Amino acid sequence: MGSIETPPKPTFREALAIWAKIGVLSFGGPAGQIALMHRVLVEDRRWIAENRFLHALNFCMLLPGPEAMQLATYVGWRLHGTAGGLAAGLLFVLPGAAVVLTLSIAYALYGQTPIVEAAFVGIKAAVLVIVIEALIRVARRALRGPYDVAIAAAAFVAIFFLAAPFPLIIAGAALIGWLLALASPAPAAAPIVGPTPVPLAQTLKTAVLWLAIWIGPLLLLAALFGRDHVMTDIALFFSKLAVVTFGGAYSVLAYMAQQAVETHGWLSAGEMLDGLGLAETTPGPLILVTEFVGFLAGFRKGGEPALAFGLLAAAVTLWATFAPCFLWIFVGAPYVERLSANPRLAGALAGVTAAVVGVILNLSLWFALHVLFGKVAAVWHGPVLLWTPELASLNIEALLLSALACALLLRMHFSIASTLALTSAAALAWSFAQGAI
Repeated sequence: MGSIETPPKPTFREALAIWAKIGVLSFGGPAGQIALMHRVLVEDRRWIAENRFLHALNFCMLLPGPEAMQLATYVGWRLHGTAGGLAAGLLFVLPGAAVVLTLSIAYALYGQTPIVEAAFVGIKAAVLVIVIEALIRVARRALRGPYDVAIAAAAFVAIFFLAAPFPLIIAGAALIGWLLALASPAPAAAPIVGPTPVPLAQTLKTAVLWLAIWIGPLLLLAALFGRDHVMTDIALFFSKLAVVTFGGAYSVLAYMAQQAVETHGWLSAGEMLDGLGLAETTPGPLILVTEFVGFLAGFRKGGEPALAFGLLAAAVTLWATFAPCFLWIFVGAPYVERLSANPRLAGALAGVTAAVVGVILNLSLWFALHVLFGKVAAVWHGPVLLWTPELASLNIEALLLSALACALLLRMHFSIASTLALTSAAALAWSFAQGAI
């Protein structure tokens, strides 16, 4: 699964610069973000070995919350302990959170901004190519035999055509991998030198500490504002959401939209789609759409001054959404390598790795349809779901920009930052020529 040699360890300052770069460039949802981290951390910097990266990815896929952010946190923890994990996780989220907050304020005060929408067409086109490149890279490394290919194909069919729950897919892949390892045990792999095992008491102490860090401020907020205030509702709602977000934001979008729109009345269905569009085309995890929802809820329902309540609600939403991620990683990280060293558990994790390829293919195809077509309908044919684009809604601009991004990234080997800048500039020029801005 890759080299097991010990990669060079960066200084904390060197790592900070790279985490900040990844945070700024982390477009494209989990597929694009994982691809970016793989390129930077495994291939370019060689700060983590290929097998450890995949082990960590498997582990993060089993957790609630944004797997790419948690993967960054894990790698930061491996390099520089708790401080490194905090730096990696925060820098992965904060650039995108700042952009989403800025756009949320502009949206609340002025509505949609055409110039931003135009630039994001170019960003989405580049991200599409980044995601496809990610799929190819991960598949080459993760699919090592016919069983892996079969698991990946089954995972794709289950999630894309049958809308099977993500936890069920991962559990099924893990079970298949475990059974395959049980039936045909592989030769003992070379030992992996992992972190020193931690005592159970220390693990429990870490869990209690981070549970208090997560819940404590939210309880204080509820005591300050009272149970019936919107700020308490926001804290409770997004805390519940944080523990059920298996499989990324897509797995809970329908539930979140229904609750935020119909139950709480924080925003309209159209505004919810606008928020999703902002989150999809800005850096950081897609679950940052919660910040948009939280800001509008506080802005409209919190009281006066509206902007101050909106900012507080956005902060509460971010805390409730991402603080649990540090809990999961800091409690579970010391055990990742030990789990992977067990042959049967390693087989289960290999099954998860293969399923991840199918999940990334699902995300890639879903993203491609929504980038290249203006209208895409989800149509059920009995038990089978088909995402059906309206051919007349083909976005010629997005298609040409995607071709440009493909040439820049795959043929001319431009950097991701340069490609994003050039496709955004081309999109702005196109819109200006069309008189759209």
